[in-house]
Amino acid sequence: MKAMILAAGRGERMRPLSDSTPKPLLQVGGKSLIVWHIENLVRDGFTEIIINHAHLGQMIEAALGDGQQFGANICYSPEAEALETAGGIAQALPLIGKDPFLVVNGDIYIEYDFSRTREIGMAMRANNELFAAYLVMVDNPPQHAQGDFGLEHSKVKLMGKPMLTFSGVAVYQPDNFRDIKTGTKAPLAPLLKTLIGYDLVRGEHHRGRWVDVGTPQRLDDLDRLLMRGTADPV
Repeated sequence: MKAMILAAGRGERMRPLSDSTPKPLLQVGGKSLIVWHIENLVRDGFTEIIINHAHLGQMIEAALGDGQQFGANICYSPEAEALETAGGIAQALPLIGKDPFLVVNGDIYIEYDFSRTREIGMAMRANNELFAAYLVMVDNPPQHAQGDFGLEHSKVKLMGKPMLTFSGVAVYQPDNFRDIKTGTKAPLAPLLKTLIGYDLVRGEHHRGRWVDVGTPQRLDDLDRLLMRGTADPV
């Protein structure tokens, strides 16, 4: 099972830090956000990793190389301009292949057992007409108090109780993205809402640590937390 890290965003809210450094290379706890992901993915058995990039993307390739230093094989999907989430995934489909795959947003920090998504991928492959996506959901952070979707008995709903926030970690069927023309911008939310409307999305409530590292203040807070080595929730 392959994993894709989304790293093409410009990081407007992270400026001026992201003016000279791509957001996934910003450091917390002594290493960059994207290295935390790569090390955790490899730890959990994901060694085939695809990374898309746009803004200052060559800096990402220079920092990570082919992945050997992490025990991984990294392939890159460059974008002349950021194609948004669904568009970026669609462009990377030749690298992803035909099987369900894991996706992780490059601008989050999460403590999660990625190995369990292998069983999810197997179930998705076996029930490809009934099971198109699997979302890892988290408690709503202060900056997104309304949440994204409901979660009821592992089924993701457009509205429901509880309303939770999509963490940026998911497993998808490649076929979800095949109608998106390569090289075109396409957001993820409309696609997810369509799949949810057809009852094709399942999910879970992750209660461990998760941070949307969207501003310099959140980056600093997470850095201090990780440098302390504390287990207190963020």
